[in-house]
Amino acid sequence: MPQMAPLNWLSLLFFFITIFLLINSMNFYCLLHKSNSKTFKKNKISSNWKWL
Repeated sequence: MPQMAPLNWLSLLFFFITIFLLINSMNFYCLLHKSNSKTFKKNKISSNWKWL
C-alpha cells in the first residue's frame, strides 16, 4: 500500500541513524588509544659540543 510508505521510510531512517550513532559511540569510547606518556621517557636533548 503506498499510503504506508512514509512510515516505512521514517522507520528505516530512525533505524539507520541509531545504528550510525551506536557504531560511532562504540568507536569513540571502546577503542580509545591509551597514551604511553608514563612509559615513554623523554630524552633530554644534550647540547652539541660543536656549538659550545
